[in-house]
Amino acid sequence: MSSSDLLVDLGDDHATAQLGQLKLSTYEEQQWPADEAPSESDSAQPFDAASPHLPWDHPFYDIARHQIIEVAGDDHFGRKVIVFNACRMPPHHQLDHHKLLLYLKGTLDQYVESDYTLIYFHHGLTSENKPSLGWLRDAYREFDRKYKKNIKALYIVHPTMFIRTLLILFKPLISFKFGRKINYVNYLSELEDVVKCEQLVIPARVREYDNKLRANLKPSAQPPMSPPRSPPLPNQVFGVPLSTLRQRSADGEPVPVVMRDTIGFLSERGLEMEGIFRRSANVTLVKDVQQRYNSGAIVNFYDMEDVHLAAVILKTFLRELPEPLLTYHLYNDIVNFTSVSEESQVTVMKTLVESLPEENYVSLRFLITFLAQVAANSEINKMTNSNLAVVFGPNLLWGRDNAMSLSAIGPINNFTRILLDQQHLVFT
Repeated sequence: MSSSDLLVDLGDDHATAQLGQLKLSTYEEQQWPADEAPSESDSAQPFDAASPHLPWDHPFYDIARHQIIEVAGDDHFGRKVIVFNACRMPPHHQLDHHKLLLYLKGTLDQYVESDYTLIYFHHGLTSENKPSLGWLRDAYREFDRKYKKNIKALYIVHPTMFIRTLLILFKPLISFKFGRKINYVNYLSELEDVVKCEQLVIPARVREYDNKLRANLKPSAQPPMSPPRSPPLPNQVFGVPLSTLRQRSADGEPVPVVMRDTIGFLSERGLEMEGIFRRSANVTLVKDVQQRYNSGAIVNFYDMEDVHLAAVILKTFLRELPEPLLTYHLYNDIVNFTSVSEESQVTVMKTLVESLPEENYVSLRFLITFLAQVAANSEINKMTNSNLAVVFGPNLLWGRDNAMSLSAIGPINNFTRILLDQQHLVFT
């Protein structure tokens, strides 16, 4: 994953020889728990739109079924989170590493124009499944500046001596700028500063390993556990169902105040901002604004004059809804929407969105109408309907397990793009 920036010319004989001498951890390396082992029966399973698997005849089916790469919403800064699970890589003979590289690029291609974060779960990378040096060399050549420019952080979770030595070995050849983006994460609880762990589908093997690491520490050296979910405040706004927010509203307004505030401000100050919705924001400011909303205080974005902050708050609000704006009920219909004929798309889409609860429907219409204004200024802000769909698709709908592979992201983004293209017909 990170070899594009971490490794230099692997054709160098001395470096290759040293790298080849590095040994990997052998901790339970030969064991595949029953709930995560890739089984031969996978290839015989029919395509389930609610599963992370692509159809069996899809070119990337044999890669996607292992769930090595996932997308897990946004982090606390408003950046997309891409997750790479080393423990889900099967032995060499069961995985085409070239296709894995193409699959990873396919995932990143959707987000590299925006700020994004990579989380690499290193536990489970063994001598049986680690990529060859040739693969690393190919990755170095394939991942050009397009992929490096907007990655804001790389988090290496549960680093071993292998990965630490690897980075030390090539430290003189890693740019200072990228070197500052690399972060070691020794315990899962440390990720809470970056992203809510509950939105990450962390493999059972990784959680078990984390628990064993903790158990081996002396009580005085125990790292803090992930903080428990705080009980909702009386005026809680983030993470609260739309129906509850509507009931609390003095006038029964179905569109939540956060959406009205952010969209009102962005409609006046952000339509010509290049890269709107693609940039991250200061996490302290994001948390401060969330706290002010949750405490019942009035938030005035005009006082802060920060377009990217308002954009991140809008995306964060949508992502933290207990149920996505498009609801779990429509998940299968939306993921399967690609099978709807072009002449029937508007009719089917109109039927789907009109089946939403009223507060969801009105809020969706409010949002999509605004995004159509953003797209109308795309020559200046560079945010076409396709670009907006990539940003907002995963914030409008996700599976019950939160993370999504390419099999779900593609159809969800496609549905969102068509909704933006046809909004004038869908919402009439």
